[in-house]
Amino acid sequence: MHQLGEQLSVQVTGGPTALIDYGGLRFLTDPTFDEPGHYGRPDGKPGLTKTAPASVTPADLGRIDAVLLSHDEHPDNLDHSGRKLLTDVPLTLTTPSGAGRLGGTAKGLENWETVELDRPGGGVVTVTASPALHGPEGSEKVTGDVVGFVLTGQGLPTVYVSGDNASLDVVRQVADRFGPVDTAVLFAGAPRLKPVFDGALLVLDSALAAEATRILGARTVVPVHIDSWGHFTEGRDDLVAAFTEAGLADRLRLG
Repeated sequence: MHQLGEQLSVQVTGGPTALIDYGGLRFLTDPTFDEPGHYGRPDGKPGLTKTAPASVTPADLGRIDAVLLSHDEHPDNLDHSGRKLLTDVPLTLTTPSGAGRLGGTAKGLENWETVELDRPGGGVVTVTASPALHGPEGSEKVTGDVVGFVLTGQGLPTVYVSGDNASLDVVRQVADRFGPVDTAVLFAGAPRLKPVFDGALLVLDSALAAEATRILGARTVVPVHIDSWGHFTEGRDDLVAAFTEAGLADRLRLG
């Protein structure tokens, strides 16, 4: 658990999943709680292999006010247990296409659209949908729509949750609107699948995550999406090395 202020803490549970306590509300990113195993694809395209379990179970989490779901189409962002969890939460914020597939309490947000959630004791948290690009330019037709999120509120720090984004141009758009941010929850891990875009990055690698930190002016960075899956090609040590080389190691918060 990273206690990042009186009104903010982040608990990383494995893969892309983190529990964010923010202004009295509890947000969960991309829920993945299945046991390790392989996820094949009926179309014969490369599947994904989970290599390690989450550090907690859904039952350990307690109350969840909203899920921040970058996208629903890949099992390393929403697995079977995660889908089951969605049926028990009051709100899932995601892409418009994802909300159409999920139904239930899912709400789709267009880029820069906002939702206000009431805080216990008064006031609101504003969730703003930010763009994300899951691969190289033009990858949307293959990897699908993805969304990130920015959390703001009166007297609260600004928190950016990148989702599965590989584009620094997207990060610059967020920085132009919201920077400097207090905390960035950056999806990293340099995932690659050789048959997909000739092995191009699907999400930030460690060096790009460090550059994203600089662009955002982020005071602290909590990396997620850096472990537990076989197609992630970089992990904790790579992040530390990249942030150290960039002179930003003091901003990293690693669980």
